Order: sequence, then C-alpha cells, then structure tokens
Amino acid sequence: MNSFPSTPFSLETILTHAGRDPDKQFGFVNTPVYRGSTVLFKTLDDLDAQKQRYLYGRAGNPTTEGVEEVVTALEGAYRTKLVPSGLAAITIAMLSCLKAGDDILITDSAYEPGRKFADGYLKQMGISARYYDPRIGAGIADLMQPNTRAVLAESPGSLTFEMQDIPAIAKAAHANNARLIVDNSWASPLYHKPLALGADIVIHAGTKMFVGHSDAFAGTISTTEAAWADVERVRTLLGFFTSGDDAYLVSRGLKTLSIRMAAHQERALEIAHWLEQQPEVASVLHPALPSHPDHALWKRDFTGSGSLFAFVLQPGPRAAVAALVDHMKIFSMGYSWGGYESLCLPVKITQNRTAVPWDNEGNLFRVHIGFEGVDDLKADLRAGFDRYSAAR
Repeated sequence: MNSFPSTPFSLETILTHAGRDPDKQFGFVNTPVYRGSTVLFKTLDDLDAQKQRYLYGRAGNPTTEGVEEVVTALEGAYRTKLVPSGLAAITIAMLSCLKAGDDILITDSAYEPGRKFADGYLKQMGISARYYDPRIGAGIADLMQPNTRAVLAESPGSLTFEMQDIPAIAKAAHANNARLIVDNSWASPLYHKPLALGADIVIHAGTKMFVGHSDAFAGTISTTEAAWADVERVRTLLGFFTSGDDAYLVSRGLKTLSIRMAAHQERALEIAHWLEQQPEVASVLHPALPSHPDHALWKRDFTGSGSLFAFVLQPGPRAAVAALVDHMKIFSMGYSWGGYESLCLPVKITQNRTAVPWDNEGNLFRVHIGFEGVDDLKADLRAGFDRYSAAR
C-alpha cells in the first residue's frame, strides 16, 4: 500500500483517498478483501531471507493495512495497528507498557471492560491498578509512584463525560518515565488529537464511529515512534488479528466518517439543548454544552463533539425507568453506539467508581443520537418522560 501524504490535504481528503491504490487494483476504487492465512514463498532463499512483503496472514494484508494507513494519517501517528475490538486495543496498549511489579493509573471514568481487565488479569500478573479523579489534571503527579509506568485516560469519560487535561497528565506521566494511553473513540481523530497533546498511545473502539453501521468489531492502536515496537511486540505475541472482511467494513465506514461525525454532532447537540429545557431532566452531561463544568477544557482541546452523551432524570423508582425505556418507539437499548440508529441506555455506575464515588440520586441514561428525524427523537423522549413522570 502506497502511503497517501497527510499534508497538505484536509482530513476529509485523507479519509477519501488514503488506504487504497487503484493503480495496483486494476483500476477498482476500493482495496479488495484479502482472506488468507498462508503466504507462499517461491524459493528457499526467499523463505530464509524473510524479506518479502507478507510472511503470514496473521501479520496483516493489504485490506488491514489500508485501514491502518488512514488512521495513522488522521492521528498524526508513527504507525497504527488494526485489532479485533476496542477492548483488544485497550489490553494490548496496557500490556505494552507494563510488566510484573509495575503500576498503572486509570481514570475512574474508564470503559468498564478495560477496568475489569485491570482489576482481574493485571492484578493476577502482579501489576497494580489504581484509579484517579478524571478532573485531577496536573495533580496526578502526586499519585505517581516509582513503579508507575502507564496512565490510561479517556476524555470525555464513559457514561459521565468528565473531561481530562491531557497535556497536564502527559507532562506528569513523562516526568515519571510513564506512558500516556488515551481512548479517543468519542471525538474521533477528526475532532481531537491526543498525540499532539502529549499522549504516547491512542486507541479507538473502531466498532463505534469508524465502522459506523453496527455490523463489525474493530479496534485501532496508534503510537509515537518510541512506543510502537512495544505495542507491535505484544500484539504479535498474543496473536491478535482482524479479518479482511471486518477490515473492509472499517475501511468503508471511514470513507464517510467526516460527514457522519458532522451530522452526529449537530443532531446530538440539538437534542442535548432540548433536553436541558425538559422539567424531568436534572442535568445533561455533554462537554460541548456551555453548562458542562468542563466546557472550557473541551473548547481548548477539541474542535468538535460526538454522538454520545448522558442525562440525569429526577429521582424515580425502577418502575419509572422501565416505563420510559420499555415503550420507546425509536430509541433502542444496546451497549454499543456509533451506528445510524439511536440508543438510550439506563446505566448504574456506583460499583464502577472508587476514586470519586457517584452519589447522584437521579437516574442516569446514556444516549447515542443516530440519523432518525430529530423531531421524531424528541417526540419519543417526550412521551417517555411523560410515562416516567406518571410512574414516579
């Protein structure tokens, strides 16, 4: 795959043209789906030299490398690796920084499966995981220990959408010889550039915005040059590989990422502003809203916002929550996001917080705003709030 130059072209042009080479594809626009495990060698000299482009299917193929080229250009990274899921990206990134006896600091608002990996597998391997206030900023320096080798940040945080001061955290991490890993799934590299702010590794749940159609799993890991070798070493040892079919779906989704993100952003903000006017809504957790406590930080480091946010309803029993979500006409309940369909998920996070307890008595709902009619979405929510109020 020929590398498409990231400059002087816009991100939209990179998304459209990078990761494919029609001249080598008999004129066909898209990179074909490569399905294969065995790669053949013509001579014993070729086998011994191990220098041909592909040695074995697990290491990658033109379809997977096309995706990696696009994401590398978007993130301003040294290299990128496509892996089977967002969780795979998280676990590989952490393991690339850590060994037995090391310590990792993780935001208290981190993605729950990543947290479970840290509390389970990493602990089993003699690695300690500690959690910090997402809003700690430069104060994270006080939590650093001599054996702290990594920090895992997610900005905004899962479910509660706190923003993090990435430059300040990066400075503290590097002063302690630790690497900073940032989950950038929410904003995508179109609206946020963690590597430019000091991160060493950026991960994506490509399942969400990159794929965009709720029909494939994928994750990406993009790094600085210094962090690349460790990431690729761990990925190779663990045998993580993404099929050509899934890679093709990621590639297809990336081609429309810029227009989808713009539409998601506009529609999500309209719904968020509308929610602030509803009497049942106690608060709306969307960093791009001026009412958000971290809005200034979002405005400093981001150029746009995503499809996902949360709101808190006035306190009510479980029966009221069920009355709301069980009879929605358009919104559905589901654990993922990033697709064309809108989702509304009631969530409880008390058990997932240790550094900063979540003690809000209201009911928390995470929403992903898809591409249905905005007025239809408002009507669906309004009817749900009426049912919620009646059941309270």
